[in-house]
Formats: sequence, C-alpha cells, structure tokens
Amino acid sequence: MSFADLGLSPELLKAVEEAGYTTPTPIQQQAIPVVLMGRDVLGVAQTGTGKTAGFTLPMIDILAGSRAKARMPRSLILAPTRELASQVAENFEKYGKYHRLTMAKLIGGESMADQEKLLDRGVDVLIATPGRMMDLFDRGRILLNDVKILVIDEADRMLDMGFIPDIERIVSLLPKIRQTLFFSATMAPEIKRLADAFLINPKEVAVAAQATTATTVAQYLVICDEMDKREALRHLIRLEDVKNAFIFCNRKRDVDILYRSLTKHGFDAVQLHGDMVQSARTETLERFKKGEVRLMVCSDVAARGIDISDVSHVFNFDVPHHSEDYVHRIGRTGRAGKEGRAFTIASPDDGKFVAAIDKLIGQEIPRLTVEGLPAVELDMESDGRRRGRGRAKASDRKSSGRGERSERPARPERTEQQPERSERPEPRAERSERPEPRPERTDHRADHRPERSDRGPRRDDRGPRRDDRRRGGRWDDEIGEFHHADNVRGFGDAVPDFMTVVPFPNGVPPIPTEAEIEAEIKAAKAAEAAQAKAAEAAARAAAEAARATAEAARAAAEAARAAEPAVEAEPAEAAAEEKPSKTKRAPRARKPGAKRSVDEREADKAEAKAEAPKAEVAEVVAEAPAEKPKRTRKKKVEAEAPAEAAPAAEEAKPAKPKRSRKKATPSEGDAA
Repeated sequence: MSFADLGLSPELLKAVEEAGYTTPTPIQQQAIPVVLMGRDVLGVAQTGTGKTAGFTLPMIDILAGSRAKARMPRSLILAPTRELASQVAENFEKYGKYHRLTMAKLIGGESMADQEKLLDRGVDVLIATPGRMMDLFDRGRILLNDVKILVIDEADRMLDMGFIPDIERIVSLLPKIRQTLFFSATMAPEIKRLADAFLINPKEVAVAAQATTATTVAQYLVICDEMDKREALRHLIRLEDVKNAFIFCNRKRDVDILYRSLTKHGFDAVQLHGDMVQSARTETLERFKKGEVRLMVCSDVAARGIDISDVSHVFNFDVPHHSEDYVHRIGRTGRAGKEGRAFTIASPDDGKFVAAIDKLIGQEIPRLTVEGLPAVELDMESDGRRRGRGRAKASDRKSSGRGERSERPARPERTEQQPERSERPEPRAERSERPEPRPERTDHRADHRPERSDRGPRRDDRGPRRDDRRRGGRWDDEIGEFHHADNVRGFGDAVPDFMTVVPFPNGVPPIPTEAEIEAEIKAAKAAEAAQAKAAEAAARAAAEAARATAEAARAAAEAARAAEPAVEAEPAEAAAEEKPSKTKRAPRARKPGAKRSVDEREADKAEAKAEAPKAEVAEVVAEAPAEKPKRTRKKKVEAEAPAEAAPAAEEAKPAKPKRSRKKATPSEGDAA
C-alpha cells in the first residue's frame, strides 16, 4: 500500500514524496483513513513507528478548505515537552509546504510577545505545551471556541509529568462537537480512563502489543557496583562502534556530573535537561543532529520528541524508575527499520526496577559482563532507593561502625543483662512474683558504680537540664572558655585592642550642669536672632535694588520723549533744502464729499506712518521690565533710529519729479 491509496490530496502526496517516504507505516495505514472520515481515534503504537505523521497528514487535508480567525485556532495539538512540540511543528512545515496553512508553536522559554502576534493574525494549527497554553489563555490571548480538531500526543507522558489536570481543564473549554485524536506509546489503565472521558465512539488503532520494544534494538544489561558505573560506561563506549548515542540519567544533577566526567576523559559530549534555557536546549539538539558531537547526556526530557533516524546506541546510566520510560529511552535507536543497540547499567539495588522492566516487555534482558569489573548480582529485596556515591549500606555501616563507640564497656554489659523486647514476656511474669524488686536493682547498680566514677557527677548535680537551657537561653557557667582569670569572655587570651580602651575613665559619662544648659539655650537663641537679622537686611537690599531699577527705567522713558521734537523737525528741514525756490499753495477748501488728491492721500499716509513708531516707542518704554534697564535702553535706541528715518523717507516721496509735474501743469494754467 502507498500513500496514494490512503486518500490524501496530490499536494500532500508530492510533499511526502519529496520527504523521502513511499510506504506508510502500519499505524499510518490504519489511522489516516479513519481521521479523514472525521471519527475519533485512539492510537497505541511503540515509539518510532510514525504516530506523528499519522495525524499530521490527514489534518492538513481537513484544514485546507478554510481560514482561521484572529485568536481562534482551528486545531489544537498538545504535547508534554518542548522537544516533542518542536518535532510536530517540523512535520507540519515539511508536509504542509504546498498548503497555505498558518501555524503557531506555544512553548516555554520563548518570547510571549512574538507568540501573541502570531495568534492575533489567526492560526490554523496551534501546537502547545499545557503550561504556556493555559498561561496565554488566562491572559485572554486565545479563544478556543472554534477548535475543530484536538490532538493529545504522548498521553502517558502527560500523566507522568502531572499535566492531566491541565488537560482536563483545556478539554472542558473546547466545543463539545469536535474530533479528538488520542495517541500514546503505552496504554495504562489511567490513560484508558481518560480516553473514555475525552473520546466519543473512538476507533482503536493498535499495531503492536502495549509497551513492547522494537525488534531492531539489541538490548543488554550490565550489573556492577555503584562506584564502577562510570568506568563501565567508558569501557562500553570504547568497545562499541558508537556513531552517536543518548546517555540517560534519572536526575538532572547526575546529568551534569556525568557530562563533566566524560568531558574530563576526552569524550566529545553535550548535556540536555529541563533546567537549561530554551535557546541552549535548541542549540544542543542542533549540534547533535548535525553530528558535531557523538554523545548526549540527557534526562528523560529527551526520551520523547527527538526524531533522529541514525542514532546507533542508547546507554541507560541509571535504570528508569518507571518501566514505561525504558521503552521510550531505547526507542531513540533502531528507528525507521534500522538496527540499534541499547545498554543498561544497573547496580545491585536496582533489582526491583529491572524486574518491572522484564515483566513489562515480556522478556528478560540479556546480561553482559565487563572485563575488569567484579561480577555482582541484583538484590531483589532492596527498596530501590538510590544512595549517594560512596554511601555504604546499613549492614556495612553496622559492621564498620565507629571504633570508639564500639569499644565502650557499658553497652555490651547492658545487652547481656537486658534481653531484647521480643524475648521479655517471661521476665515480666517473674517481676510480679518478686516481693522486693527495687532493692535488687539498686544493688545491681551499686556493683557497677565504681566503673562509672570517672564519668563525672550524677545527673542531679550537673546543673540545669537540657530542656531548661533551651527555655532560659545559654548557660555561660557551663562553657569552659568563659572562665578566665581576667574575667574576659569569648576571646580567651587574645583580647582585641578596642576593648581595652576606656571611654569614660571615671566610670560615668559627664552630665552637664544647669548653667551649661542655659548657656547653650542662649547661644542657640542668639544664633537664630542673627539669622533673622541677616535675612531682613538681604530683603531690604533687594527692595532698594528694585527701586533703583524702576527709576532708571523712568529716566530712559523721559529721555525718549524729549527726543521726539528733534525727530519731527529733521524731515521738514530736509524738504526745505531740496526745494528752496518753490512755495506751496494753500490747500483749497474742499467741498463735502469731494475726492482727495493723490498728494493729500500720500501725505496722510506719511503722517500715520510717522505717528506709528512713536506709539510703539511709548509702549516699549511703558512695558519695559524694571529689572533689566540696560537691555531695555539698547532696544529703545535701536527702535528710535528706524522710527526717525521712516518719516523722512515718506515725506520725500511726494517730491518725486514725475508726480509733481503732472499735478502742477493744470494749476499754472488756471493762474494765467
């Protein structure tokens, strides 16, 4: 069967062919036709079988018919980790390049403002992690009223990471009529219950038994002491032909420690865990995908969502606490039909975890012995709790113990004389028969008193009890270093110099007399009076300066008024010098309503212009501020000069020869 037989569009078939795929996987053959029909799907398949393409390909064809509105995505895909969300986004970009569909990826560690801009434009496919999704929804940036398709990927991982409450809330906000696709690598009873709550008459698609490993992966188990695990890992890496490999640890702290150890021994390795910023995580993945580094030390954050088809090895430095995680870890290798090898390094305390994995996958992992390391067996009765490096078991600690306490003579005597509690029913019966048990016990203690004489006084003579010390604070009398010949406490023989200085030789600080106090009060009052007088003197000086400024302004104004007659006389003298022989006729009496001559109109204009500068000068003088007399005087003098020149220029205009000849000719004829 080919992809063309599944009912996909020609554009989608072209994109799939360019990606290099020709035959669909079993999960894709069963899921794609059902999704295109619009039914709910419950898909269960082992990791690396193409579940992501099983729902992305039909979704692209379904969403290709219309467009999305602002802040209202048409489909929603929820992923547990950022890496898995990025993988789904890459699939949509690869298969949907011939469709005009918009997509947004909402994950933590990236700019929320950029994500909000994408949502405002409208997206057809929204890929998100539950945390960032609910954050933006609570801010009012997303509306889920138009979601037609809901996809929950890796639901079992959602359960392990505690996202199920968020998933239930998100589903409650979606429309009731929708298509739901539920995919997971394992199907625990809790996941089955959630599927029954979210899905309506789903089509179950299962291509392999639940929680089975790929047949293309060769599995091995190495058992060694906790202290030898790093050496065993280095030996396996050198022994195997490792092209690239994942090395999984249970804790983020162990990821960093193991990464430093491998780097110190000359291995090219990088680390990846949840505490890294998103930019560093993305850069690390890109380097590993490009083959720049061979080894990636990571936590379970990389167990899902990293689709690299050419991974040759997987090393479990720690046995996973959850047996389902083992399936996902070794599923990073042996993908797309290629062969892979998986090694698990276990300590004797991991017996229960190994047994759970064997039970889940239905087979026993073959054991492998490493040269140079002692062979040990798994402890199936261990509680499985991890102990730190170098921390011995309880039995080892009992055997070694502390030398001083183990040699005390009193403890063996007590154990000999006092049997264990489990063996005490008979001594209690004997006590009831004894008439005088107390004297015998007292004699027994008396026999041992000489041996305890060197241990100090009795409890009653030692002073206050420990509880009394806590209630009343520290008892200095019991601290030996506080008893010193010079009554010095806390420093012993080395006394700081600053403590030997006596601030008051007489022992009492000096107390001022009443006369000194009264003198200080009088001095303070005198200082206040002097300050008040100085302030008054400054105010008077400022007032006198203001008056002087005002008088200077008035004098300037009077000087300007005195210069006005001289300004008016200068134009008249200039006109008389230009035409000494001509005499002006007296103006005729003008009839009421008669028109005025051109000379008369020009003369009136000249007079008006001559009067205008004078008024302006007067206004400037009146409005000049009294605080700046010097600047005001300069401005007045500059303003008077053009004012004096203006009347002279205007009066000279009627004396032009052309206009005077035209008007003078008829008047001479009338006189003749």
